[in-house]
Amino acid sequence: MAFTQFPMQREIVLTAGDTKVGVIPEISLVSHFQVGNWQVLYRASETGNIKRWGMPLMIPNFSRLKQGIFQEKGTILPIHGFGRNLPWTVLQQDASSITIQLTSNEQTRPQYPYEFTFTAHIVAGEGTLTYTLTMENRSDEVMPIAPGFHPYFAVSQKDKSDITIEGLPKVDPHTIQWAIRPPDQPNPFPHSVTIHMPHEGILTISEQPVDGHYSLSTMQVWSEPSTAPDHDFVCFEPVVTSEDGLNRPADRLNIAPHSSQQIILRLSAKPY
Repeated sequence: MAFTQFPMQREIVLTAGDTKVGVIPEISLVSHFQVGNWQVLYRASETGNIKRWGMPLMIPNFSRLKQGIFQEKGTILPIHGFGRNLPWTVLQQDASSITIQLTSNEQTRPQYPYEFTFTAHIVAGEGTLTYTLTMENRSDEVMPIAPGFHPYFAVSQKDKSDITIEGLPKVDPHTIQWAIRPPDQPNPFPHSVTIHMPHEGILTISEQPVDGHYSLSTMQVWSEPSTAPDHDFVCFEPVVTSEDGLNRPADRLNIAPHSSQQIILRLSAKPY
């Protein structure tokens, strides 16, 4: 589809050498990551479904909550949170970076009754995309949160079984029935995973420590069967914790009143 071609009208383009990053601030979407001729992140060109491409931010929750209920407050939160459904404000922008922000408002409080500021700083480097998420709790009580990243990595259906992975010993692409029974399970995330994409290059997904501390403990691996439209991707999703994690105090992040916490994710791509 021509309207999905990079860059689209509302896409802000960041560059560093032969690296290009696209960002759509109104839905906090990293919409494009390309190194040389390698388009690393998938774009849903068949359906144009913008929720099925790039690297959405899932905040304040990854995946589903049981019955959709946030038990702490008895409120309803949608799958993957509300961050990707609300407009973010651009605070800063230059040739290689952008900073966008979402602040608690009348739309967020009925679902998630905390005063917060979420800030995303996205930087294009030589062969890298670095995403720094700052979560500030401006409330007088602890703010539970369990965000994650949902990157769609472009790979054709016929090539999925030829992917090789370092760092996820329980995921063997050679034995997965990608066409009929693709994976959808959480795995321990050892802070860095390296993926060899057939014909394209080597991709590393890593969390950078903040004051020696890591926040992303889980990597969800997911794809679609060949019967689904726009299936030429595999998601390797670094998240704080697995499904319903916002309702598990020991697994989620618990940000103290009037303090903040940061997560830094880096994608590095080296074409063959």
